[in-house]
Amino acid sequence: MMPTRRGSFRLFRLAGINVYLHWSWFVVAVYEIGTGENRYSSLGWNALEYLALFLIVLMHEFGHALACRQVGGQANQIVLWPLGGVAYVSPPPRPGANLWSIAAGPLVNVLLLPLLTGLVLLNGGFGWLTQGFDWTVAPPAQALLRSVWVINLGLLVFNLLPIYPLDGGQILRSLLWFVAGRARSLMVASIIGFVGVAGLIVVAFWAQSVWGGVLCAFILLNCWGGLRQARALARIASAPRREGFACPVCGSAPPRGAFWGCGKCRQAFDTFATGAVCPHCGAQFHATACFDCGNLRPISEWSIPASALRDPAKA
Repeated sequence: MMPTRRGSFRLFRLAGINVYLHWSWFVVAVYEIGTGENRYSSLGWNALEYLALFLIVLMHEFGHALACRQVGGQANQIVLWPLGGVAYVSPPPRPGANLWSIAAGPLVNVLLLPLLTGLVLLNGGFGWLTQGFDWTVAPPAQALLRSVWVINLGLLVFNLLPIYPLDGGQILRSLLWFVAGRARSLMVASIIGFVGVAGLIVVAFWAQSVWGGVLCAFILLNCWGGLRQARALARIASAPRREGFACPVCGSAPPRGAFWGCGKCRQAFDTFATGAVCPHCGAQFHATACFDCGNLRPISEWSIPASALRDPAKA
């Protein structure tokens, strides 16, 4: 459902974060730059506008990644594609850590707003908002600044819509997490996302926007994925805990059941019942994930006396 490195190539590495660009970005860029030729005196200004969009999206995604690292999570990959960008962040499974990791992206756009506003004011003000704006007679640099201001504001408003998996929907999920728990908050956010995307479908149909339709399909797939994940989290939370094992980081006893997936054969199995070996294909796993804190540790580090176990349901 999310863009991956497949079909992408690495642009650069900054602060330990690899930035990848999908090949389809160039196709869309050529189309967008070519169809906007009447907005500026030359295509070069169209290209600068598109590159400004690229830069704003990239800064937004770095906001997510750096905030995730600040709270102790993992974030080492950003993929840019025609519909925007995705920072692959894995914050600790706590509502506060998740909230900061998501909110930091839109915060970048908020911080850019006064800077861009100041630049626009220095180059003619905002009279165009009420009097109209003639792209054909305005100086190209002035037109570009105003366009970038609109792009940044548009991205901020759109991303804050409470529709999962947009930032607004994930922020709503994080806030609900404080009172409703991890699984139920995701389920509620996903259901609200279905309602929200229905409205977006109407808007896309009314505007006859192909890109709007593609975006709605992407959101629908992720809402469905969020609902499935919420159900899985609920099953894990209600599962009995295995005695004799505890996470070496948070002390939680692991659930009993086939909740771990094999990356080789895609089958689910109970890693503690098989000694971290997939019973279907024989793959050996050197680290086991904790569903309560998100850390990976060798299964040998999980074995402790039963008397020292902490049941997260009673914590």
